Amino acid sequence: MKLKITLLFAFILLMTTNSYAGFPVTRTSSTNTTEITNITDDTADTSIMTSPAAAASDDTFLIALLLFIFLWPLAAHRWYLGSPIGWNILFIVTFGGLGVWAIVDLIDIITKKYPGL
Repeated sequence: MKLKITLLFAFILLMTTNSYAGFPVTRTSSTNTTEITNITDDTADTSIMTSPAAAASDDTFLIALLLFIFLWPLAAHRWYLGSPIGWNILFIVTFGGLGVWAIVDLIDIITKKYPGL
């Protein structure tokens, strides 16, 4: 009984400490494109360079989908796509929110609206 209470307390402590920052955090967004302007002999050539991560989004989608299909009870797709650790552990403990949370994740992955895709 003491072990169960200790593990429950440790789980709650992990969830609360990872959920909140002790100071205000400003969110910044980064873009994957950079515009470069080359000026030579009175002509301006503008080219856009993209990040390799942007080109790999189809691979990321396929890997996330395969991880969901084969390892969804272990939240492998959530770990791969960078979801918070506490939510991933909660997903595992509740068996994907009794399947509801897992179905929502599957729909988000298929429609490519899951954060991290």
